[in-house]
Amino acid sequence: MRNKFDLSGRVALITGAAGLLGREHAKALLENGAKIVLTDVRETCLEVERAELASVYGENNILAYSMDVTSELSILSVLDSLHSKDLDISILINNAAIDPKVVKGSSLGETSRLENFRLSQWDLEISVGLTGAFLCAKIFGSAMAKKQLGGVILNIASDLSVISPDQKLYRKEGVAERDQPVKPITYSVIKAGLVGMTRYLATYWPEQGVRCNALSPGGVENNQGKEFMEKLTSLIPAGRMASADEYHSAIQFLCSDASSYLTGQNIVIDGGRSVW
Repeated sequence: MRNKFDLSGRVALITGAAGLLGREHAKALLENGAKIVLTDVRETCLEVERAELASVYGENNILAYSMDVTSELSILSVLDSLHSKDLDISILINNAAIDPKVVKGSSLGETSRLENFRLSQWDLEISVGLTGAFLCAKIFGSAMAKKQLGGVILNIASDLSVISPDQKLYRKEGVAERDQPVKPITYSVIKAGLVGMTRYLATYWPEQGVRCNALSPGGVENNQGKEFMEKLTSLIPAGRMASADEYHSAIQFLCSDASSYLTGQNIVIDGGRSVW
């Protein structure tokens, strides 16, 4: 019986590929034989990421493009370039997002609060995290459907697509209530929106063999402050945050024929946080 996790001959495009999880998604697919197209708006970070991956997995398996997911012209330019190389995308991972991070010595700030949240910031974050996924699904998904060779769209959501953020995680001692930082409203709206988009796309091109699922990771350890980590891990039955590479097998499953009968689903992998 053939290895249903084998991705040899498949071409996978990842948005936001220069970010923490973007590079891990790339590693997961490269490990199973896929050719990877890294895209990100941050050219310098993207080139560093491409070089690091190429040193391990080989130059021939990795392409990189500066791409703005909020621009149809930018996305179409990448599609045209790939077609000129006789490459057809069969896997799309919508990973690009703007996510305010809690790192040592930083604060989300009072501007994160709903009362103070600027419309310009709302528009920016929605345009990247949700509109960007729509545009990439529209353009690359349409190309997959036209070829009628099947394909996979994987939207990277979050455990906050199914639960609300616990704002106590972000509280700071000695800070007035009106200035307490919070997880911004945009994050929850975008991640829940991606799950809705997943269900829609799963029923849009089934005859062409295009499947769509969402992956909702929990918190990933990445230099957060000790106090924040202690608060968060107290909410997780597994008793810890995820390490960056713990989603490799899920990515390999969801992007391969191993999940051929799975579509329209939101797979939550959060150490059990959302069951409490």
